[in-house]
Amino acid sequence: MDPSESQPVAAKLSRSAIFLVATINEGAEHAQAVRAFCADLSAFVRAVGFRNIESGLSCVLGIGSDAWDRLFGDPRPRELHVFREIRGVHDAVSTPGDLLFHIRANQMDQCFELAAQIIARLRSAVTVVDETHGFKYFDYRDLLGFVDGTENPTGQNLLDSALIGNEDAAFAGGSYVIVQKYLHDLPKWNAVPVEQQEGIIGRKKLSDIELEDSVKPSYAHNVLTVIEDDDGNELDIVRDNMPFGEIGKDEYGTYFIGYARSPERTERMLENMFIGNPPGNYDRLLDFSRAVTGTLFFVPTASFLDTVTPEAPAGAATAPEAAMPPAAEQTGSLGIGSLRSED
Repeated sequence: MDPSESQPVAAKLSRSAIFLVATINEGAEHAQAVRAFCADLSAFVRAVGFRNIESGLSCVLGIGSDAWDRLFGDPRPRELHVFREIRGVHDAVSTPGDLLFHIRANQMDQCFELAAQIIARLRSAVTVVDETHGFKYFDYRDLLGFVDGTENPTGQNLLDSALIGNEDAAFAGGSYVIVQKYLHDLPKWNAVPVEQQEGIIGRKKLSDIELEDSVKPSYAHNVLTVIEDDDGNELDIVRDNMPFGEIGKDEYGTYFIGYARSPERTERMLENMFIGNPPGNYDRLLDFSRAVTGTLFFVPTASFLDTVTPEAPAGAATAPEAAMPPAAEQTGSLGIGSLRSED
């Protein structure tokens, strides 16, 4: 696997981001328009990014399960499926989404311009079902006041955690991404003493130092979002969460986005959070943060997108499937402010 052929899932953390989730309108002509755009995406990013090359503009395009069948047919990425709702003490909802555009830069104007150009091209073919503008908050904190993303992997471990390898050779270099939008009850959170907040997160609020295991509660966020394989090796994901908000609407939140070589990693973390590990020992952060969206996408390689043509392959479906996500098993996890790790 050559990481240079992948989309920029491992791009450096940025100061600004726009997350666009869209559905593809019914009709073969709309699927054809989306296919025709795939090979042009890299040119859009180059054109807008060249206007300020120091801003580091990038865009990742993710494809939902039903959309993959409409656009590309067989073969399918081995683990691609609709995001499965998780019902526990709190619920992780499943919401519609065929396309994800994760746009990042150090300046919001470039994110905005690229998003506007993408939608201008696809306006008749897609419907935007969620648009979230994210920003870095002071020293990479979320609106709850804690640093977010401290435990992201680095170096080769980052690539190994985010990118598919030989386990699905036809899609090596791709990735899976789960997005969730969490709304915070800030007055309720701010009424909690700082020491209790630190126990919920598992870190010191000011210094960002992790609490010692001897004093860390079993329900701490950074306890429940650590998962391991059968040999005891920690499994990481790559997350690029961003705060967002609208003061006039009294709406404040965290947009969770986690890339992984297998969606099962993120799903296990979410099960631990929402259902609990063991069941009932859920992430207390969910008492203050509510998930209002949840969608799973496959991220094909950039080289795959560059070779897509407008004509649909013989195996592609002519209309979207009406699939309902199956209920999750009773096991649990959340993970907003800073989620999972990878491998």
